[in-house]
Amino acid sequence: MIHNRTAAWELLNKYMKNKSLINHSLSVEAAMRWHAVKQGLTDAEVEMWSITGLLHDFDYEMYPEPVAPNGHPFKGNAILTELGYPAEIKEAIMGHALYTGTPRISLMAKTLFAVDELCGLVTASVLVRPDKSIHTLEAKSVLKKMKDKHFAAGCNRDDIRQGAQEIGTELSQLITNVIEAMREISQPLGLSGVTAQSPQVTA
Repeated sequence: MIHNRTAAWELLNKYMKNKSLINHSLSVEAAMRWHAVKQGLTDAEVEMWSITGLLHDFDYEMYPEPVAPNGHPFKGNAILTELGYPAEIKEAIMGHALYTGTPRISLMAKTLFAVDELCGLVTASVLVRPDKSIHTLEAKSVLKKMKDKHFAAGCNRDDIRQGAQEIGTELSQLITNVIEAMREISQPLGLSGVTAQSPQVTA
């Protein structure tokens, strides 16, 4: 089986229908691609990083429980194994969930862990802005939101901090990197901002 981005997108849409979850997958894919390009990796390696980000949660909607063997990401790992996906991709996806106990050895695995929760926090930070635009969002705003435990409570702050440490990137810089990556696909994500409505003309 060919394991390219097109095939990964088809697999994602086979198991995932929720628009918000799909957007999260696209966000993580963008962040992974951004980091791979910055590392100067080959086109094939960049695609592998992108596919890893795109598929990291593909089984979550159908199998959300964090238990083996039929929960996320254990079920997804079994599906990827059946489809012949590379070990590097499977190990990174397993490693993004701490409860699997899978060590993150590769930089790809560490980066996936670093950007996953952060993409969710960045998205939430954009959606509460008056302009709903990621193009005006700065890292300092996200850092401020991180301190508010009640904001986007589902985003694990400890994972974000640990992820930044694992890839050796200062937290503020990591946030800036993820924002930049997500800006590249702001329109598909619905994060380009609201446009001012023209006043209605009355007769």
